[in-house]
Amino acid sequence: MIRSAQDIIALTEELGFLPLFRNSIPGFSVEENTPSELWFTDIDGPWEWKGPCARSLKCLYGKFFGGRAGFVSLEWFPDFANYRRDGFDFDSRYECGMASRKDLNIYDTVSRYGTLLSKKLKSLCGFTRAGGEKGFDGAITRLQMQTYVCISDFEYMVDKYGRQYGWGVARYSTPENLFGYDFATSAYSREPSESKARIAEHLKKVLPNAGEQKILAIIK
Repeated sequence: MIRSAQDIIALTEELGFLPLFRNSIPGFSVEENTPSELWFTDIDGPWEWKGPCARSLKCLYGKFFGGRAGFVSLEWFPDFANYRRDGFDFDSRYECGMASRKDLNIYDTVSRYGTLLSKKLKSLCGFTRAGGEKGFDGAITRLQMQTYVCISDFEYMVDKYGRQYGWGVARYSTPENLFGYDFATSAYSREPSESKARIAEHLKKVLPNAGEQKILAIIK
């Protein structure tokens, strides 16, 4: 059972991929492998551990699985990025008409600053409450699903006693900023379809009861 951030990292390294919440593959999530009493209580649990996992730089965290959060190991992220990006750096994707100007604005801003809290990112990109851009959540999720952006940490408000509170504010970055361009693109020599096949074959081995259709559905 998962009882610490280190346990999440270890299981991610073992499986290669680890969704945060339950999904169509039974047992394939942090949620199902963590005692229920550690969720949303006064004791730190997975909701608090996801930040330390991300900033450990031992795995990557973001909305990678059907628009929902999860972890990917360093070993498997390059193939994951090659498959999800379908052979395109973001600039090439935009130039080919496959990304919106809104996505470009967010991606360029994150890339330029290296790392930004979501509140600051929204402000810089014009996603203000009164008459500004709309659709930030959809755009930032899309960029994570395409592996161009990830979450590098969460920051919490602190009360007068020095205690953290609230849900935590996401800090966004890019895999290239966190790990270097060579790491993020190290599987680019393979066809995206080859990376997809490699991931699927790996998950069949570590999840022998899942079935090919469910595995392909969760990595698409």
